[in-house]
Amino acid sequence: MNEELLRFKKNQKYIVFDFETCSLNLASLDNKPWQLAFIIAEGNNILEKHDYYIAWEDLNISAEAAKVTGFSKSKYDKNKVDAKTVLDHFEKYLYDESYINVGHNIFGFDIYIHNIFRKNLGLPADYSYIKRSIDTLSIAKSVEKNIEYRKNEHLSLFQFKLNSYRHRGTSLSLSSCCKRYDVDFDPSKLHDALYDITKNFDVFKKMIWDSEI
Repeated sequence: MNEELLRFKKNQKYIVFDFETCSLNLASLDNKPWQLAFIIAEGNNILEKHDYYIAWEDLNISAEAAKVTGFSKSKYDKNKVDAKTVLDHFEKYLYDESYINVGHNIFGFDIYIHNIFRKNLGLPADYSYIKRSIDTLSIAKSVEKNIEYRKNEHLSLFQFKLNSYRHRGTSLSLSSCCKRYDVDFDPSKLHDALYDITKNFDVFKKMIWDSEI
């Protein structure tokens, strides 16, 4: 038994996170995150849940993004929280080296949105946490295509290569992963950040038994 594998680390701490944004543009500072949800977990147990609407003076959300994510201007205005307060709370865990950071397609989207968040607050980009991050989309591709992770390669590099791999055939969206791992989900609630990460954590807990990470 390899006790270094995550499946055997019963006290490992995790932060699972997801952003909802104004568009899919990763090159524009105007693509601000308006929702950030994250859960704090230890082993298989969720200890905290946080769901923030991030206050910006000039939020230009596209019609398509609003439709897909179910954005409500009235709900946003009622619940929005100071952006710096949200970022500080999130990064308290993100940059803590005792945590592993988890998300679905974070290497293709959320890590860049996080740094758009930082830049809009006048902070420099900082990707130093990537070395402790797991993208469940990348791992799903490795499982689907039977691509084995070898310990002589850094896990983040392995995942980046898989993230850029254009998979054809079976869908590996979060909803598809829920089906694959028998995780109950409500399609109408997907793309709500808090709902997504809760389901993603359920997928992750089962997925690590199919992968040598």
